Amino acid sequence: MAIFTGAGVAIITPFNEDDTVNYEEFGRIIDDQIANSTDAIIVCGTTGESSTMPDEEHVSVIKYCVDKVAGRVPVIAGTGSNCTREAVNMSKKAEEVGADGLLCVTPYYNKCTQDGLYEYYKAISDAVNIPIIMYNVPSRTGTTIQPETAVRIAKEVKNVVAIKEASGNISAVAKLASLANGCIDIYSGNDDQVLPILSLGGKGVISVWSHVAPKKVHDMVYAFLDGDIETAQKLQLEAIDVIGALFCEVNPIPVKAAMNMLGYKAGTVRAPLTELTDAHKEVLKKALKDYGVL
Repeated sequence: MAIFTGAGVAIITPFNEDDTVNYEEFGRIIDDQIANSTDAIIVCGTTGESSTMPDEEHVSVIKYCVDKVAGRVPVIAGTGSNCTREAVNMSKKAEEVGADGLLCVTPYYNKCTQDGLYEYYKAISDAVNIPIIMYNVPSRTGTTIQPETAVRIAKEVKNVVAIKEASGNISAVAKLASLANGCIDIYSGNDDQVLPILSLGGKGVISVWSHVAPKKVHDMVYAFLDGDIETAQKLQLEAIDVIGALFCEVNPIPVKAAMNMLGYKAGTVRAPLTELTDAHKEVLKKALKDYGVL
């Protein structure tokens, strides 16, 4: 059974001016997402800037999210690391504070082998009892989960039930879907490729776009799953420009700027990320206005 079906938001972590977590605003964003039909909250992922969080803060943000959501939708915690030991420890802590599932990115920088990926996910799985979503994003990590490896892991490693596919390689996703034959759930990790992945049997999307249009992303996925392809296609295509603007600089720089424009207190991004350039602010502002959300 899927951890979730539909649109899960890869949620930002809002910061105060002193760079601490703005928990009050975080709670507001969580509530607004759920009120607008988001199907899952993915906390402390790339968009949540987990790579800049000390362990204590990382766990605190996950726990706050779990407590705030209070069972309304699944909470999936980002716990992957370039160090297997750290990924195991964080995964255990996320389970202890009540996360419903884990999103575990491939080890970054190390560039481990396919056998190394297998052992990495097995070590995490052996340490927890909640479902795990693998995260394939080679543009950030330098490592690709090959379709054959993903299927091997799904079949042989307990708890690994899904993959977030952000490789951008639709041919590889098609091969994965063919080899898997339903043994693994596939989520799009790219907002401009949701429908192609749904057409290959995907369960939904882990989305940045959902920050600015949660109801539309949810509706798009369910329109497709309900057989209303025309509506789903319309919702996907009319969002292409705003999706492009949300990735005009490295994520989460633009989406935090977008949330500030929409009246949230998202705050700044943490170093080494920098604020959105003035030129891109204008691009983003125009895209949000044209899309009808600003």
